[in-house]
Amino acid sequence: MTQPRPPFGHAAGAAGAALLLYIVTLGPSTWFWDTSEYIATAHILGIPHPPGNPLFVVVGRAWNLIWSLTGLPIPVQINLLAAVTSSVATGFFFLVTHRVLKGWLAGDADVAEPWSARIPLVGAWAGAIVASSAFTVWNQSNVNEKVYTLAVLVIAIVSWLAIRWKDRKDEPGAGWYLVLAVYLMVLGSTNHLMAFLPAPALGLLILMEKPRVLLDRQIVVRSVLAVVLALSFNFFLPLRSAQQPIINEGEPVCETLSGAAVAIYTNGMAGCPALAANLTREQYGKPPISERMAPLGHQLMNYFQYFDWQWARGLTPNETPGNARLPVSLLFLGLGLWGLALAWRSDRGHLVYLGTLTFTLTLALVYYLNFRYGFSLAPDAIPREMREVRERDYFFIASFHLWGFLVGMGLAGAWRWAAGRTPEKRTLALAAPVLFVALVPLVFNWAWADRSGDYSARDWGYNLLQSVEPYGIVFTNGDNDTFPLWYLQEVEGVRQDVTVIVVQYLYTQWYPRQLQYHTSPERQRHFRPEDDHGIYPVPPRPPSRAITELSHAELNAMGSGTLAQDATFNLGAVAVQYPAGTWLGRGERIALAIIRDSMSERPIHFASTAGLASTLGMDRWVVRQGLTARLRIEDLDEAEGVIRTGANLGGEFIDLDVSLALADEVFSYRGLAERDIWADRATLNIPWHFYFLYLQLADAALREERSEELIERLYEAADDFMITAQGGRRGIP
Repeated sequence: MTQPRPPFGHAAGAAGAALLLYIVTLGPSTWFWDTSEYIATAHILGIPHPPGNPLFVVVGRAWNLIWSLTGLPIPVQINLLAAVTSSVATGFFFLVTHRVLKGWLAGDADVAEPWSARIPLVGAWAGAIVASSAFTVWNQSNVNEKVYTLAVLVIAIVSWLAIRWKDRKDEPGAGWYLVLAVYLMVLGSTNHLMAFLPAPALGLLILMEKPRVLLDRQIVVRSVLAVVLALSFNFFLPLRSAQQPIINEGEPVCETLSGAAVAIYTNGMAGCPALAANLTREQYGKPPISERMAPLGHQLMNYFQYFDWQWARGLTPNETPGNARLPVSLLFLGLGLWGLALAWRSDRGHLVYLGTLTFTLTLALVYYLNFRYGFSLAPDAIPREMREVRERDYFFIASFHLWGFLVGMGLAGAWRWAAGRTPEKRTLALAAPVLFVALVPLVFNWAWADRSGDYSARDWGYNLLQSVEPYGIVFTNGDNDTFPLWYLQEVEGVRQDVTVIVVQYLYTQWYPRQLQYHTSPERQRHFRPEDDHGIYPVPPRPPSRAITELSHAELNAMGSGTLAQDATFNLGAVAVQYPAGTWLGRGERIALAIIRDSMSERPIHFASTAGLASTLGMDRWVVRQGLTARLRIEDLDEAEGVIRTGANLGGEFIDLDVSLALADEVFSYRGLAERDIWADRATLNIPWHFYFLYLQLADAALREERSEELIERLYEAADDFMITAQGGRRGIP
């Protein structure tokens, strides 16, 4: 039977509408978490954290080069990549939804033309609106925080190929749909394994519709060749890593091509050790899924929490389920289930594919990911180390995107039902208001998903880098206060003279060697005149040696352990005592060596007075200087310009004049003060940093008996940051 031509024009229109939505709300710069890392690595062809995402990096760089002709800022270019891939995925799922609804109405003799043609289009449009405006989908599509929109695009294309193959399975050449689907899933896996999630649904569809195709020699051979070709993209990792880009996480260098090939084609089970470790994410040491990191019931509730956010996030700032959003969430849950019921009535193959894909993207994925207790869902009694460090809703972006289209199918069914037994123009018009349910996510998610005009992460990174003196070292506590610095240095070229050290990474074998390599005199990047704000004295020449004088063998041999006897660490005129029994990890020991070998030429800064400075027992010698804590080996009570704040502010020292100059003349605060909504609660510590800085400035100014006008201004600024730090004017729970 000849199949009707798919509505490609409508699908393109739906994709264009989604793209327009994302462009209107597009982030103009970077954001927190992995956004900065991916923008930077795409721009410089670097290696992001394992497994390295080579497809994204190469596509991102090619995209970057194409769009560079327009003069658009680099972060806007990469954010557009997320917007385009997500919106094109919407177009492909539009085609899938339309096909399923056509099959459903084909068996409904009570629906006459032209409504049997129009209802599927309306249902697919409703699904496109819901899917593209679901909170997590929207939030990941207007800023390139992760690599998942590219994975969603692969899932959507494979789903369309699966439905097309089902319709044409008996036609000559139909096997190419399957070969292309296999190629795209495996190629997509070099971006992220999420792209492989349609495989169970495709496999079951083949077994039900035409299992003998699995014995077709031509299709099998072509599929094997497709797999080999697609996986070859991973050769980018060892080839580029050997060139030592400035961001080279995991350093997956291989001595031989054969070793790299074995690692790639065994998925890290053998071959080149460094590449194998990268591909298997060995660095993260996650336990097997049989060893649950939280009770399965809690993990399922965590998924429902994120599902609850998708359809009306703005109804309440409360993060946990069971509030004003619940009726909406239950409505959209029911509509999605109705959509699956329509898939059954359309064709058993449609239900097998969509039902299996839905199961894989929800329940199976929850089990496989095996998360710790939810960041905001866990009971207060659960310690922080047993919780996820942030919300993980982005892992389910494909689930929410698909569910949006199932809701669209359910709305088509509701419209058809409300129009009566024999729908006609009048009854369908009267029933049409039910379709306005599709606009609910668009209305109630807008304020929470909108990123237009938000420079908060960029300005946070800028302010922190400018707090560091020329050629200084800054020890950061984690990726969220590191990646924006990488973005500023590698994309905008700001303060490349600063050596940013991620303390967590010092525990690896590769990172300390890289730091030493990139800070050697011949590779040390210079302080730029345009970064000179006249606050710090600029050394006449760069440092004469790398940050540590330890050999590679000494760095590799350094491990973690308990001190067997008392140890003394000399810091020029003073010494830090570590009594026997003190635990010092590899990271802390290497940090001590770096401080010892660098402090004569490089100012030492910490991203906060807590963290490493406290662990090393050096917090008594640190002075707040803007957003960092500067190591100053002297009697701080007698130091010129240094003020000790009150006990209610930690009794910390602050360099009042330098910090005031930075705060008033250098820092930028876009999106950080007096914000309406700060959607990502896991990053609220960022505005709290500014709130605390201004409180300390005000306290120090008061103790120095500065003008009342200055003191009042500083307290007012602190209040502005406190509004954001509590979630924003409209986001305070």
